[in-house]
Amino acid sequence: MEEDFLKVRAMNFPRSIILGHGVIAQTADVCRSLLFGHEGIIVTGGQTYDAAGKAVEDQLTDAGYAMSKVFIGSPDQENIDKAIEATRKADAKFILAIGGGSKIDATKIVSKETGLPFISIPTSVAHDGVCSDRASIKSPQGTPLTVPATPPTAILGDTEIICKAPFRYLASGCADVISNLTALNDWDFARKIKDEVFSTSAYALSKYAADSILNSAPLIKPNMEDGVWQVLKPVVASGTSMCIAGTSRPTSGSEHMFSHALDLLCPNKKSMHGEQCGVGCIMMMSLQGGNWKQIRDALKTLGAPTTASDLGLSDEDIIDALVAANKVRKERFTILGDGGLTRNAAINLARSTGVI
Repeated sequence: MEEDFLKVRAMNFPRSIILGHGVIAQTADVCRSLLFGHEGIIVTGGQTYDAAGKAVEDQLTDAGYAMSKVFIGSPDQENIDKAIEATRKADAKFILAIGGGSKIDATKIVSKETGLPFISIPTSVAHDGVCSDRASIKSPQGTPLTVPATPPTAILGDTEIICKAPFRYLASGCADVISNLTALNDWDFARKIKDEVFSTSAYALSKYAADSILNSAPLIKPNMEDGVWQVLKPVVASGTSMCIAGTSRPTSGSEHMFSHALDLLCPNKKSMHGEQCGVGCIMMMSLQGGNWKQIRDALKTLGAPTTASDLGLSDEDIIDALVAANKVRKERFTILGDGGLTRNAAINLARSTGVI
C-alpha cells in the first residue's frame, strides 16, 4: 500500500524582472503595476545614491510618490536596525534597494522583518545575490553569516548603470556564478552519499548560469555594456536556483567554505567574495576530478584572480583556509568530507593548481 504523499515546497520568486539599457526609467511604472502604495523608502549608500538613487527618487517624486531615503553601510545588525527604524518612521509601503550586494542583502533582511515588498536595483553585480532568498550579513563578531531572507518582488537591472561600476565587481560576480560548478558537484555527492534532498530543476538552472558565464567569458570586458548584458541573466538564474531549492546548495559548496574560512582567518583582506570563490573553485574542481584548468582559464579571461598573490594574500593564508574550510559549515557535506584536508594535502592542492 502506498504511503501518504506529504511533500510540501514553498517557493518565492520575483514577480517582475526587467534587464537592459536604461530600464531604471521604468521604476515608477513597475511600482505602479505592483500596487505598492505611494509611500516608499530608498535604502542606499552615498556613492550609489549619486549613481542611481537620486534619479530614482526624482522620478518617483514626479510620479506622485512620497519618498524617503536611508543611507547605510555594511550589512550588519546596526545598519539593518537603522534601515528598519527609518522604514517604520516613514510609514513606507515598499522599499527600493539601490546599490551593490551589501545594500541589497541588508534590504532582504529589512523586508523580512517588516513584511514590506522591495525592488532590487543593483548598481554593480559582485555576486549572485541580486534576486536570491539568502542574505550575507556580518555577525556581531564581524564574521559572515548566510541567512534566509526575502527575495525581491521585482528586479531592475540597468546595464548602462552597472557598466559604470568598476569592472572588478562584474568579474567577481562572474567568478561567483562560475563557482556554482563545484557547488553542484558537492550537492550531487551529498545526494549520492548522504541521501540529501535534491532538486533537479534548481541544479539545472544553476548549471545553466555557470556554463553561460563560462562560455561568454571572452565577451565580458571593461566598459562594454553588452558584457553586462551577458552576465545579468545568468546572475538572476543563479539566484533563482536558490529560491527553487529553498537552500543555497545550488550555488554554495566547498569553494564557498574556503572563501568563508578566508573571511574568518584574514578579516583585513581586500579580496572580494566572488574572487575568493573563483580561486576556491579552481582547487575544489581539481579535488573533484574535474576540468579545473577550464575554470582557471575562464577566470583569467575575465581578469578575475586565480592565485594567492592575485587575491593579495600569502601562500600561508591559502593553506590555512584550505585546512579550516571543512569546519565552516559542518552540516554541509562536500568533497572536503568530515575530516577536511591535512596541511600537506592542502599544500599539494594549492601548488598543483598554481594557486600558490
